[in-house]
Amino acid sequence: MKKLLFTALAAVVLFSGCGTVQSIIKSSFPYNATLVIPMSSKPDTTASSTSAASSFDETFGNQNGTDYIRDIKIASARITASSPNDKSMGMFKSIKVFISNGKSGEVMVASRNDVSEHIGSYLVLDIDNSRFVDEYIKGNVLKVRLEYVLREKLKEDVSVRTSLSFSSSPKK
Repeated sequence: MKKLLFTALAAVVLFSGCGTVQSIIKSSFPYNATLVIPMSSKPDTTASSTSAASSFDETFGNQNGTDYIRDIKIASARITASSPNDKSMGMFKSIKVFISNGKSGEVMVASRNDVSEHIGSYLVLDIDNSRFVDEYIKGNVLKVRLEYVLREKLKEDVSVRTSLSFSSSPKK
């Protein structure tokens, strides 16, 4: 009888703890997207590129991970050259990052207006964490749109990887 009671208690703790563990793990989580900046983009003109973003949860099949969190805000944003991987992000004069899920429109989460010409192959963006983005993250598909102004004409297509990290609170 004691073994049965202990097993039942352990099962209750395990299943009720899953949400708590998930919310602790999800206190900070990244979404990544690779976007292509085509060589046909004109300098000194606003252009954009869009791609679907993926998270750790989606990669490993956890489709319900966002059910355990709330009050999601952008925590950091970074853009890195991925092809060619040594391309300077100084190719941009300015850049803005928007997220959307296909249902709620889009919202700007990061930007940089004063990109230095010799910045290197990665760029940390200024974030706008003045609002919660729960409705965007909790959708089926998160899309990232890069709106940019190039400094110069590109000689080849350039792929950049965006890494957006979000912070959250556990759902009560």
